[in-house]
Amino acid sequence: MRKVVVVDDDRDICDALEDALGDNGYVVRVVPNGLKLVGALAVDRPDVILLDVAMSWINGYDLCVAMKQNVDFRSIPVVFISARTNEEDVRHGLACGAEDFLTKPLDLDHLLARLDDILAERA
Repeated sequence: MRKVVVVDDDRDICDALEDALGDNGYVVRVVPNGLKLVGALAVDRPDVILLDVAMSWINGYDLCVAMKQNVDFRSIPVVFISARTNEEDVRHGLACGAEDFLTKPLDLDHLLARLDDILAERA
């Protein structure tokens, strides 16, 4: 089973992603911030991380950079999911090491297709 961690402090987004991804064969773990992500990664390594940019404790950009610098976690693909839509934010997210940057409201079909592509590349 493909495992995904959703890191977002918006409960409605998390619930929608948990339902949609779960219905499409993913095992989903939801965490509200980067601090909780560190604990989740220590317990069960996901196949991909969906990461919001604007969160408490640490923003998604800094969290992605920190993960990509950690030898244990750098190979886990990160996809940003954010309400930020300007090109500078997208470029910054990709420069931090993310595989993609998808904007909210999310197109779930596009998200699922991107996850399939990303995971197929790593198979």
